[in-house]
Amino acid sequence: MAETKTQLMDETAMRRALSRIAHEILEKNKGVDNCTFIGIRTRGVYLARRVSDKIAAIEGVRVPVADIDITNWRDDVGAAARTAAGPPVDPALVVGRKIVLFDDVLHTGRTVRAAMDALIDGGRPQMIQLAVLIDRGHRELPIRPDYVGKNVPTSRLEFIDVSLVEVDGKDEVSLTSRRRDGGSG
Repeated sequence: MAETKTQLMDETAMRRALSRIAHEILEKNKGVDNCTFIGIRTRGVYLARRVSDKIAAIEGVRVPVADIDITNWRDDVGAAARTAAGPPVDPALVVGRKIVLFDDVLHTGRTVRAAMDALIDGGRPQMIQLAVLIDRGHRELPIRPDYVGKNVPTSRLEFIDVSLVEVDGKDEVSLTSRRRDGGSG
């Protein structure tokens, strides 16, 4: 199999997309009173922080940011492998609040479903909204984002790679295509 890699977003495009998401969150929620941003580990946390920073620059109000580890709520982890744990996020940041859940790439929807299950185990939020940098399609569950940086329809042989300076040393989104070689063999 041969691979090709195409850059979809550079640092500037990512900054613009996150700025747009920040403005859309402000508009939809009529500000950010009673909001909490929760990032799905790992890259969703940094996206949530960046959008919180943008809103602080625009509105002068800092939205609380928390991270969530969904390991115990994934549907591909057997019950025996799950560990006993308390609430995944401080209930004071969840109960009765508007939650904006952040992830880097929305694909099947299973990661987001696990994150929502984990949040609700910690208390009942007023509402949960979803913000993603990339929506690549191929949903297996009826989950739709409220805020999207970029829609990128993909085939099942394509993969989205999100690099963030906080984790990877650069800001970039790329599409890797794996194509089958047509040779005999």
